[in-house]
Amino acid sequence: MSTRPVPFNWLQALRTVVAWGLSLLYVFPLIFLFITAFKTELQAIEVPTLWWFAPTLEAFHEVQERSDYLQFAKNSVITSVGSTLLGLLLAAPAAYAMAFFPTQRTKDVLMWMLSTKFMPAVGALVPVYVMAQKTHLLDSTLGLTIVFALSNLPIMVWMLYSHFKEIPHEILEAARMDGAGLWGEFRHVLVPLGMGGLASTGLLCLVLSWNEAFWSLNLSGANAGTLAALIASYSSPEGLFWAKLSAASLLAIAPIVVFGWFSQKQLVQGLTFGAVK
Repeated sequence: MSTRPVPFNWLQALRTVVAWGLSLLYVFPLIFLFITAFKTELQAIEVPTLWWFAPTLEAFHEVQERSDYLQFAKNSVITSVGSTLLGLLLAAPAAYAMAFFPTQRTKDVLMWMLSTKFMPAVGALVPVYVMAQKTHLLDSTLGLTIVFALSNLPIMVWMLYSHFKEIPHEILEAARMDGAGLWGEFRHVLVPLGMGGLASTGLLCLVLSWNEAFWSLNLSGANAGTLAALIASYSSPEGLFWAKLSAASLLAIAPIVVFGWFSQKQLVQGLTFGAVK
């Protein structure tokens, strides 16, 4: 029995090379950020770029001494987790009503909610700022939590609506025939069956809230500043402190990157749900 050599697939090889090239291009900023964080300020601004050097934690020490990283991280955790929980409390009943008790205007309402995400956030800055000021929520974690939750609410409603639409109506009708009320139907039937959708929606909005920078920079100061505000504080009229800026950025993105790595399956499932139907 003779074995014929497999011909070299140039097209497949070209695809592999292009895929690796695009992947490296995509992660290069993160690699550069990681390397710069372990340089001194003089090494960070050296031209041409210094690739081989003795790593130092000097920038990380200076970030911690100049600004309380733990306080900024604490504010990020509070606003991210709080806005996610608040968003789920608001979005789940709304999605439930739209999925199981639709009206002629349900699709219009959903499209309108989605269209609000197309508007630049700066267009709503003045009224939101004035409302936060009048209600004494300016520079507070509660104010940021509410704004983050409301800004993510359209996406949360849409994702939960898609998940809830997949649940057979017959199951809910059977629960009603067994005497379940509206709350019992929601709590004992819909929530257990839709737990996957609730989890993936919550994870995605947690990531979005953690990365939120626009509202954090404009509505917070020394008291409620998140890690986005910490990063921005290293841009001053005197110039950029590249090493410290990179160290602060690395400290800010590391927790959410680790979190996203371990929950990537649920995040992808939540993002693609409904798109493959």
